[in-house]
Amino acid sequence: MNTTASTTATTATASGRRGRGGRERVLAAAARLFAAQGIGATGMEQVAEAAPVSKRTLYAHFRTKNDLVIAHLQDLVRSGATLEAVLTRADLAPRERIRRLFDQPAVDATLVRGCPFVDAAAEFPDPESAVHSYAKEQKLRMVQLIAAVVTELGCREPLSLAEQLATLADGAASRAMVLNDAHYGRHARAAAEILLDQALPGGTEQG
Repeated sequence: MNTTASTTATTATASGRRGRGGRERVLAAAARLFAAQGIGATGMEQVAEAAPVSKRTLYAHFRTKNDLVIAHLQDLVRSGATLEAVLTRADLAPRERIRRLFDQPAVDATLVRGCPFVDAAAEFPDPESAVHSYAKEQKLRMVQLIAAVVTELGCREPLSLAEQLATLADGAASRAMVLNDAHYGRHARAAAEILLDQALPGGTEQG
């Protein structure tokens, strides 16, 4: 192969590597940067550089930063890297699913992240904004998932108990982040056990 042909082939191969999986690389880079420095402090150019992709490729996938943030949150839901992911695990007994609600998702070995939906809503405080609205939707979904689990356990007022347990889980996740203590949820879990015992028929252990 002559020099010109070799150079052309090398350029084409490199271009192919950059082109394939661009969206996934952008989301992975955004997840790292958002977790490390916050959404507001992360610029689109920084994400493109970290991916790495061209700005043209970045904006072809995500027209605005809001689009990128929502896609990032949706990706977390799909990957199971959220507090409520455990609530749909069929391999766990119902009460064990509630207990696991107070474990922090193992996203990073050195930093405790807290709840990404609470973080996103805090960085987009306008209730009418697309990001805040999506975060709210997911937190309401969390209550519905908890209610379904405690209904399995025989709770007669599942929504009330679900709100209490969701409040405990969100509060524990926030304190775990502030204190950088991945095991902080044990305190909320102990309180959740008491709530479950009081709410379930006969106050007995189930699941």
